[in-house]
Amino acid sequence: MSRNRIEQHPEDYRADLNPNYLVGQNDGNHRPPTRTAHDIKDLHRRLSDLRDDELKAIPVVEEGTHLEQGAAYFDLKHPERGEVHARADMVAGPENWYVPKAHMDYQLWNLITGVDNWDRLGDLVDEGEERPTVDAGQ
Repeated sequence: MSRNRIEQHPEDYRADLNPNYLVGQNDGNHRPPTRTAHDIKDLHRRLSDLRDDELKAIPVVEEGTHLEQGAAYFDLKHPERGEVHARADMVAGPENWYVPKAHMDYQLWNLITGVDNWDRLGDLVDEGEERPTVDAGQ
């Protein structure tokens, strides 16, 4: 069966018969609505070892946004859960600060997810320099 909305339903009935068209579909171009770690005061405090430019480079999915199925996220409110791969029914709630892996720098991702390998942190730290602490837990 075709997923073409034009062929699927007559124009007069489309909104009624298919109100959430494409929900759960991944088109590869979708960027979820986000704010940055810099914009969230509690998160800004928890990530105090990071510079402002680094905080501004960490997108946090807005509450109520459907997560992209199969995509990797890290919940900064619950770092103990580790990397999460989203299901189609997952929605960012008030108890989450989901960071989408696909939309951020890999070195910064490695830092916030707790990678200790200096080579994988790249330019964020110099070897021998103390690694910034990222304690997003409560």
